[in-house]
Formats: sequence, C-alpha cells, structure tokens
Amino acid sequence: MITDTGYGRAGSVPPVRVSSPTEERNPRTRDIDIVPTAELVAMISDEDARVVDAVRAQHPQIVAAVDVAVDAILAGGRVHYVGSGTSGRMAFMDAAELLPTFGVGEEMFVAHIAGGPGAFARAVEGAEDDAEAGRALLDGASPHDVVVGIAASGRTPYVRGALEAARELGASTVLLASNPLAPLAPLADVPILVDTGAEAITGSTRMKAGTAQKLVLNTISTAVMVRLGKTYSNFMVEVVATNEKLRGRLVRLLEQATGHPTEACEKALRDVGGDLRVALVTLLVGVDEAAARAALAAPGVRGVRAALDRLR
Repeated sequence: MITDTGYGRAGSVPPVRVSSPTEERNPRTRDIDIVPTAELVAMISDEDARVVDAVRAQHPQIVAAVDVAVDAILAGGRVHYVGSGTSGRMAFMDAAELLPTFGVGEEMFVAHIAGGPGAFARAVEGAEDDAEAGRALLDGASPHDVVVGIAASGRTPYVRGALEAARELGASTVLLASNPLAPLAPLADVPILVDTGAEAITGSTRMKAGTAQKLVLNTISTAVMVRLGKTYSNFMVEVVATNEKLRGRLVRLLEQATGHPTEACEKALRDVGGDLRVALVTLLVGVDEAAARAALAAPGVRGVRAALDRLR
C-alpha cells in the first residue's frame, strides 16, 4: 500500500514527465478492464509476442555488447549490471543464475540495484533518483570493467551516475533501454534500444520492457559464457552440482556428450572428483586425469573443445 506519494511536502522534488514509448497509452488494450478474462489474457500475450521481434532488431548491438564483455573479462575486468526497480531485479536474477549454471560468480558478473540488495524483495522507489549512489558503485572499479546500465525509459539518474563514472574511469559502457530516444544513449559505447512500445498497462514496465530485459541479459551472459569456453557444444560443463538433481544432470550430460553408458560416466566423474570437464576429456579422448587437466589448463586453451583439439 502506498503511504507517501511525495506530494504536498515542503521541499519535495517536482515530478518528472518521462518521454518514452513505455509511458504512452496502448490503443490495443484500452478495454482491458472490461473484456472477459480470456480476452484480457490474450491481450497481454499478444503484446508479449511483440517483444521477440523488437529484441531481434537489436541483434547487432547485442553482438557488440557480448564482444565488449568477453574482451573485458579476458583482460581481468568484470561486468557490472546497474538498474533500479524491475531493471535491477532482472539484473540480479541473471547474475545470480550464472553461478549454478556456469560456475561463475561476482568475479565476472556483479549486479547492483538502486536502494541496495534489500530492494530486490521490497521496492525502494526513490532510490532510482540518486545519481551519486550510482557513481559510487564504480569506486574501486577497473578501466577493464564494463558497466551495463538497464533502464526501461533510458533516463534513470542512478544508472546515469554509474555510466558517467564508468566513462570517466575509461571503462566500457552499455545501455539497455526500451526507448529508441533514450536520454542516456550518448553515455553508452553500445546502446541497445529495444522498441517494445506501449505497455498493456500504461507505464507498467515490469511487463514488455521487463521481458525484453530478461531476453537481452540472458542472451548477453549466455553468449559470453559460450565464448569463454563454459560450454561444450550446447552442454553446460561447469555446472555446480549442489543437489541430487544437478548431480544426476552431470551424469546425463556425460552420457549425451560421449555416448558412454551410465556406469562408465558415473565412474569417470568419481575418478576426477566430480569435475565434468575433466571427465568429458578423459572419456572423449581416452587419456588419464592428469593429461586431461593439463590440456584444460594449457595456455590459450579456453574450454573443453580447445583441450580436445590439443590432445587429438
């Protein structure tokens, strides 16, 4: 429940009118509050379906962002996701899921949300206006880092502060917005401006804009992991097996990737202490654990496929 709108107080900040397609009224959903539920749901789904093509139109920019991020990580830098509200929550979810999926944590991807981690579960709406807090995120950052600002309207002060600080530092910058005329675009080396248009519910950027953010961030982080050798073919090979389901997945991945029976795959995993990459190399090439580890650790080798090429 809203208890404080910010109006009527001495010294209150005047409201800002945001110019963005996400704030416009959608002519296709004007009757959303009076149509039957089946039609209401169809309206929302029809709007969501428009997001995929809008993201696809930004593929060249997404490719550029992936390449920038890969170069940064290889140079010892990190990728910083910066957003507020829904944008910050999408950032947190994407970064958090990289650890169990690819064995990658904050040494490569770190997410920042306006208002701090507590804002993930409970909105701290005013925090998005704090540009200085955004600037402070880059204290101790490296010129090799990349800052990915995420703002549906492309104007959020918190994101602006982080992008400005990154540019002053010499770090690379990316902006992900749903506004083709995003005010922050000039601060981005790579602007990804996904034109998702008006929301089904006017201004509710948790909907199409949020979906676009989810798609783009998943694409960027997944493509970066592939380029860094965190997969073999389309298999995850650095899964952190923290439960029974994931331990079973390791065995199944080995079966699918090598064609060996379950018993052989289980034994290979046990023999190498559960390291899926090493088990893969031993089974695919027929070398022992020491040779497999040496190939994977060799200079210039990035992932299982490169290690296999070295041994064959």
